[in-house]
Amino acid sequence: MPINQDLGFYATGRRKEATARVWIRPGTGLVTVNGRELNAYFGRETSKMILNQPLEILEQKGKIDVTVNVKGGGLSGQAGAIRHGIARALCSFNPEFRPALKKAGFLTRDARAVERKKYGQPGARRRFQFSKR
Repeated sequence: MPINQDLGFYATGRRKEATARVWIRPGTGLVTVNGRELNAYFGRETSKMILNQPLEILEQKGKIDVTVNVKGGGLSGQAGAIRHGIARALCSFNPEFRPALKKAGFLTRDARAVERKKYGQPGARRRFQFSKR
Protein backbone atom coordinates (compact mmCIF):
# COMPACT_ATOMS: atom_id res chain seq x y z
CA MET A 1 0.00 0.00 0.00
CA PRO A 2 1.58 3.28 -1.03
CA ILE A 3 1.68 5.77 1.85
CA ASN A 4 3.34 8.71 0.17
CA GLN A 5 4.53 9.43 -3.34
CA ASP A 6 7.93 10.62 -2.02
CA LEU A 7 8.60 7.58 0.18
CA GLY A 8 6.97 4.86 -1.96
CA PHE A 9 5.67 1.56 -0.60
CA TYR A 10 5.60 0.85 3.14
CA ALA A 11 5.71 -2.32 5.24
CA THR A 12 6.58 -3.35 8.79
CA GLY A 13 8.99 -6.18 9.58
CA ARG A 14 9.57 -7.86 12.95
CA ARG A 15 12.10 -10.29 14.42
CA LYS A 16 12.87 -11.03 18.09
CA GLU A 17 12.41 -7.66 19.84
CA ALA A 18 13.19 -5.54 16.74
CA THR A 19 10.64 -3.67 14.64
CA ALA A 20 11.56 -2.20 11.24
CA ARG A 21 9.52 0.34 9.30
CA VAL A 22 10.52 -0.01 5.64
CA TRP A 23 9.83 2.21 2.64
CA ILE A 24 10.87 1.19 -0.89
CA ARG A 25 10.77 3.12 -4.15
CA PRO A 26 12.35 2.75 -7.59
CA GLY A 27 15.87 4.16 -7.57
CA THR A 28 19.56 3.33 -7.68
CA GLY A 29 19.88 0.74 -4.91
CA LEU A 30 20.60 3.09 -1.99
CA VAL A 31 19.87 1.53 1.43
CA THR A 32 19.50 3.90 4.41
CA VAL A 33 19.05 2.57 7.96
CA ASN A 34 18.12 5.10 10.69
CA GLY A 35 19.52 7.95 8.59
CA ARG A 36 22.87 6.20 8.03
CA GLU A 37 24.23 4.29 5.06
CA LEU A 38 23.99 0.47 5.24
CA ASN A 39 27.74 -0.06 5.67
CA ALA A 40 27.91 2.54 8.46
CA TYR A 41 25.05 0.93 10.40
CA PHE A 42 25.85 -2.78 10.01
CA GLY A 43 29.49 -3.77 10.48
CA ARG A 44 28.96 -7.50 10.06
CA GLU A 45 28.81 -8.88 6.51
CA THR A 46 26.19 -11.50 7.46
CA SER A 47 23.76 -8.76 8.56
CA LYS A 48 24.16 -6.97 5.23
CA MET A 49 23.73 -10.25 3.38
CA ILE A 50 20.54 -11.11 5.31
CA LEU A 51 18.74 -7.88 4.49
CA ASN A 52 19.77 -7.97 0.81
CA GLN A 53 18.40 -11.51 0.28
CA PRO A 54 14.87 -10.52 -0.92
CA LEU A 55 16.32 -8.04 -3.43
CA GLU A 56 18.85 -10.57 -4.75
CA ILE A 57 16.25 -13.31 -5.23
CA LEU A 58 14.07 -10.96 -7.30
CA GLU A 59 17.09 -9.39 -9.09
CA GLN A 60 16.09 -5.91 -7.90
CA LYS A 61 19.34 -5.08 -6.05
CA GLY A 62 20.39 -1.94 -7.96
CA LYS A 63 16.87 -0.88 -8.94
CA ILE A 64 15.16 -0.11 -5.61
CA ASP A 65 15.97 2.43 -2.90
CA VAL A 66 15.24 1.29 0.66
CA THR A 67 14.69 3.60 3.63
CA VAL A 68 14.46 1.93 7.03
CA ASN A 69 13.63 3.06 10.55
CA VAL A 70 14.44 0.25 12.98
CA LYS A 71 14.39 0.05 16.76
CA GLY A 72 14.60 -2.56 19.50
CA GLY A 73 16.65 -5.72 19.86
CA GLY A 74 20.21 -6.16 18.66
CA LEU A 75 21.81 -5.87 15.25
CA SER A 76 21.03 -9.50 14.29
CA GLY A 77 17.34 -9.15 15.13
CA GLN A 78 17.21 -5.80 13.37
CA ALA A 79 18.67 -7.30 10.19
CA GLY A 80 16.01 -10.02 10.24
CA ALA A 81 13.28 -7.43 10.84
CA ILE A 82 14.50 -5.34 7.91
CA ARG A 83 14.53 -8.43 5.64
CA HIS A 84 10.93 -9.19 6.66
CA GLY A 85 9.89 -5.58 6.03
CA ILE A 86 11.61 -5.39 2.63
CA ALA A 87 9.93 -8.63 1.52
CA ARG A 88 6.49 -7.37 2.57
CA ALA A 89 7.04 -3.99 0.91
CA LEU A 90 8.14 -5.70 -2.32
CA CYS A 91 4.84 -7.63 -2.32
CA SER A 92 2.85 -4.39 -2.20
CA PHE A 93 5.19 -2.85 -4.81
CA ASN A 94 4.57 -5.74 -7.24
CA PRO A 95 2.18 -8.61 -6.33
CA GLU A 96 3.97 -10.89 -8.84
CA PHE A 97 6.97 -11.00 -6.46
CA ARG A 98 4.92 -12.78 -3.78
CA PRO A 99 5.34 -16.45 -4.89
CA ALA A 100 9.15 -16.22 -5.04
CA LEU A 101 9.36 -14.48 -1.65
CA LYS A 102 6.89 -16.92 -0.10
CA LYS A 103 8.87 -19.91 -1.40
CA ALA A 104 12.09 -18.47 0.09
CA GLY A 105 10.32 -18.01 3.45
CA PHE A 106 10.86 -14.25 3.69
CA LEU A 107 7.19 -13.38 4.27
CA THR A 108 6.93 -15.49 7.43
CA ARG A 109 7.66 -13.68 10.67
CA ASP A 110 10.38 -15.63 12.50
CA ALA A 111 8.70 -16.17 15.87
CA ARG A 112 11.79 -17.42 17.70
CA ALA A 113 12.58 -15.21 20.66
CA VAL A 114 14.53 -15.46 23.91
CA GLU A 115 12.75 -17.62 26.47
CA ARG A 116 12.02 -15.84 29.73
CA LYS A 117 14.03 -16.50 32.86
CA LYS A 118 12.12 -18.54 35.45
CA TYR A 119 12.01 -17.38 39.06
CA GLY A 120 14.25 -19.20 41.53
CA GLN A 121 16.57 -20.34 38.75
CA PRO A 122 19.70 -18.84 37.17
CA GLY A 123 18.29 -18.83 33.61
CA ALA A 124 15.50 -19.95 31.32
CA ARG A 125 16.55 -23.61 31.24
CA ARG A 126 19.55 -23.66 33.58
CA ARG A 127 19.04 -25.17 37.02
CA PHE A 128 21.14 -24.93 40.14
CA GLN A 129 23.63 -27.78 40.48
CA PHE A 130 22.18 -30.84 42.24
CA SER A 131 23.76 -31.57 45.59
CA LYS A 132 23.08 -34.94 47.22
CA ARG A 133 24.46 -33.66 50.53
